[in-house]
Amino acid sequence: MEITHKTLGYVLAGIAIFLLVILVFVKADFDTQSAALCDSYSKSGMDMNLCPVHSNSTSWMLVLAFGIGFLMLGAGIYLSFMPAEKPPLIMEEKKEFKQIDLTKLDEDEKKIYGILKGKGGSAYQSDLVNETSFSKVKITRILDKLEMMNVLERRRRGMTNIIVLK
Repeated sequence: MEITHKTLGYVLAGIAIFLLVILVFVKADFDTQSAALCDSYSKSGMDMNLCPVHSNSTSWMLVLAFGIGFLMLGAGIYLSFMPAEKPPLIMEEKKEFKQIDLTKLDEDEKKIYGILKGKGGSAYQSDLVNETSFSKVKITRILDKLEMMNVLERRRRGMTNIIVLK
């Protein structure tokens, strides 16, 4: 099973909720015991300034534990609703490409082939339009020819194509 940020978020939020529920019961029990101790001190006539409840740091530790629990819950919720990672813009880099006879290509086709090879074998069609200053129609026609010659292939990515050398 692959651990994703969503899975990690669900686990973290679940653990945080579990810890916060336990802390609520611990705090309620602590308050009950503290109230009973203060009540017994007041009934016995002892000085309330000497009551151990008033000089105890446990309540601050409980506040700190609640703070950590809420931070964990917040981190878990954030990870759970964080969008999934986007696919890489350009396909993985290929080291070897299909051997083609460059003499069969005209200048425009060689230019497109050179750009693709320089980019590791793949690029978006819109990037080719921008880099060559050819029109969209001209790029499409060149890519059609190269695809028919089995030099490259077009893969659909949303509203554009990614061009990959074979």
